[in-house]
Amino acid sequence: MSLELIFLTLGFLFLLGLLADEGGRRTALPRVTLLLALGVLVGRSGLDLFPAEMEIWYEFFSILALTMVAFLLGGIFTPATLRRHGREITLISISIVLVTLAVVAGGLWLLGVTPALALLLGAIATATAPAAVQDVLHQDGQDGSFALKIKGIVAIDDAWGIIAFSIALAVAAILTGQAEEGLWLHAARDLGGGVALGAAIGVPAAILTGRLREGEPTQTEALGVVFLTAGAALWFEVSFLVAGITAGAIVVNLARHHDRPFHEIEHIQWPFMMLFFILAGASLEIVRLVDLGIIGLGYLLLRFVSRIVGGWIGAWLGRSPATQRPWFGVALMPQAGVAIGMALVAANHFPEMAETILALTVGTTVIFELFGPPATLLALRRAQR
Repeated sequence: MSLELIFLTLGFLFLLGLLADEGGRRTALPRVTLLLALGVLVGRSGLDLFPAEMEIWYEFFSILALTMVAFLLGGIFTPATLRRHGREITLISISIVLVTLAVVAGGLWLLGVTPALALLLGAIATATAPAAVQDVLHQDGQDGSFALKIKGIVAIDDAWGIIAFSIALAVAAILTGQAEEGLWLHAARDLGGGVALGAAIGVPAAILTGRLREGEPTQTEALGVVFLTAGAALWFEVSFLVAGITAGAIVVNLARHHDRPFHEIEHIQWPFMMLFFILAGASLEIVRLVDLGIIGLGYLLLRFVSRIVGGWIGAWLGRSPATQRPWFGVALMPQAGVAIGMALVAANHFPEMAETILALTVGTTVIFELFGPPATLLALRRAQR
């Protein structure tokens, strides 16, 4: 791609992002939904204005944006938060993942999907879109107990989801007669390696944080930690989400002035998030929704119901206030990059199922990303009345 085309495209994307940002401020719609809708309009499913090379940009900006979000979400795990809400966060997050896996996989199997494929799709359904949820929380500006719990849940539910997905991969391999010992090793490396990498970066970062003056050096430090975490995670082939959350949690608990790097990331993340969401929308192919039929509709309904039921069960076990229990699952409806990443891994391991897995995941992501953020916003406002 020529240099002038790069500048023109980036300028166009930033102006689109500004339009969505203003729309979010002046209407009740989350700006995430507006960004995605604009991306769909100018992308493959709409006017098709973007060059083909934009797919490389999407991968770059998605990893960068999600690592920033993971780092910020790791900062939720302060001793005070864990003392107040640790039990609720853990029980709700585990319940949502387990119920989603069981209901989606079981329901699709009853609809005639093969057990292996149903299990893989059920595991993919456990993934949440942390960036979308985090942005709705930031846009709404609420910092009550429900919002704090949602931040904690979204910080760790994808970790549970990755564990469930890794196990589902191995079981699906057994069911299809393709069992590989390497699948278990891959799962252990993805999670354990992510934690180890996050610790290896987080501890030095915690020691360094607060020893520099405020302003540009701290901003540079924050950017350095995020880029280093994302790059090292890709290099060692471990989860950049787990690594980012671990690094953020270590910094917030060990650093002398732990709030500085988090504030700096909050200040600089939005331009990257804008590009991520617009490119995500531009990459979606709505035409695939037409080909999904009863299986796609079943997946949508099963995931919707399972999130609500799983959230309610976890909130009941965690003794959350009765007014909040129905809304945890609603707040966690968005699904995006993590699910697509899981789908790509599953498609690579099971090429005979690749077309169905990718078509269903990408197609339903359109629905959950466009309508999930408004559901999150609704849940926030209803649960914190």
